Amino acid sequence: MTTRRTRPAPRPPEGTPPRTELARQARAVLADAVRIAHWAAGTPGPGTAPLAAHALERAATALELSPAQVRAGWDRARLAGLIELHGDTARPGWRLRAWDRDDSAVLRGWVALFDAWSLVHAAPADIEAGAVAEAVEAVPQVLSLLQLSAGPVTVPALLDLLGQRVAELQEERCEVPLGPGRTAPAPAETGARAGTAESAAGPARSADLNALLLDWALEGLAAVGALTLGKGHATLTPLGNWAVWVKLEQICVAAQSPAGNIEQSAADMLLGCARLTPGPARAEYRAWLAARTVGSAVAELLAVARGEDALLRGLAFEALRVVGAPAEPEVRAVLTEPSLRPYALLWLAEYEGNDPDDAQEVLSREEATWLWVDTAAAVADHGETGLLVRHLDSAVQGTVPALLDEVRAVGHPRTVQVLVALAAAHPDPALAKAVRRAAFQVHTGGA
Repeated sequence: MTTRRTRPAPRPPEGTPPRTELARQARAVLADAVRIAHWAAGTPGPGTAPLAAHALERAATALELSPAQVRAGWDRARLAGLIELHGDTARPGWRLRAWDRDDSAVLRGWVALFDAWSLVHAAPADIEAGAVAEAVEAVPQVLSLLQLSAGPVTVPALLDLLGQRVAELQEERCEVPLGPGRTAPAPAETGARAGTAESAAGPARSADLNALLLDWALEGLAAVGALTLGKGHATLTPLGNWAVWVKLEQICVAAQSPAGNIEQSAADMLLGCARLTPGPARAEYRAWLAARTVGSAVAELLAVARGEDALLRGLAFEALRVVGAPAEPEVRAVLTEPSLRPYALLWLAEYEGNDPDDAQEVLSREEATWLWVDTAAAVADHGETGLLVRHLDSAVQGTVPALLDEVRAVGHPRTVQVLVALAAAHPDPALAKAVRRAAFQVHTGGA
């Protein structure tokens, strides 16, 4: 174990309702989504997203909701992890099964919806995608101001902050916008004059664009229950205030960690967490994830998992468990990759509600053997010799000869190194000799 400075459990801001009340509010926000999820889970062939027209009509009739309410609730149910689509079949997500009894599941579901606010409330169609992306990236600073203000904040103040943050993002990308005194290059004098006039109008248009984007962002956040809008001002709801505080705390925890994991690459972050117990490790994963977009974080973790270090492969999927529902499509997509397939199958089994102790049943004999070798490689590279010997007990084969036969056949690239390390570590001379012989046969291609 590494030595870590402990930090007292942070307390939410004064006035934050207890978790039971926050969960009650989250259930109220997602009430229609829960009703639609129950309906979809019990109805054959509800159709893929967006909800098929015939299913939309059936749901509206059965639930006594308008088609627009059904469509909105369907999208929210998917984003909150209440339902999962498998082809044309909708299955209840684990959060739906735990909805009435588990406040933590409810709050995690609402936070998933909160994180997806830009999908819940579509951006105006006539705005360039790059400008929308910049606004989404700038919104956390807007939320931080709302949270620190602990009350209403005027729209002009929020607009000023949004504009500053967008300008910072453009500067970081070396995208200096044209303004007065900065003329665009033109092939002729008339073109240069046109560029100057156009650039002079640029800042006004930029301010109008930022105002439009801020209105869209505030409406989207209000749509998921994160804030309320008044005349010329916005205020975080208790749920929104709590969610922003949690995310800020995650960043602070990472910033105070000895390794400074928030600034690290995925590989370095995972190595920094390798010797932590599960609870602190998950806290580090959450903090690292909170400082990145979900898509980029998942892509970086899967890139690490594809590397040669088996320890990082396993840890990457542990971090992906913290991501949850947003990682599901990417994890499902790697099922075709032999080196990741066993990990992805276990991840999906647990995600779909199987007990972790029973999840191994989803693996074939060959996949379980491949995973045994991969885990042994991680232990050989990073663990103690005693762990490698004890790892023999986790093999699905009942005997060492059977294990060696199947390990030779499975074709893992680290098989020879694992067997050599196991032979060197095992105290039984006869067994060690058999393992060395198996390593030699794999190395030479013999039977």
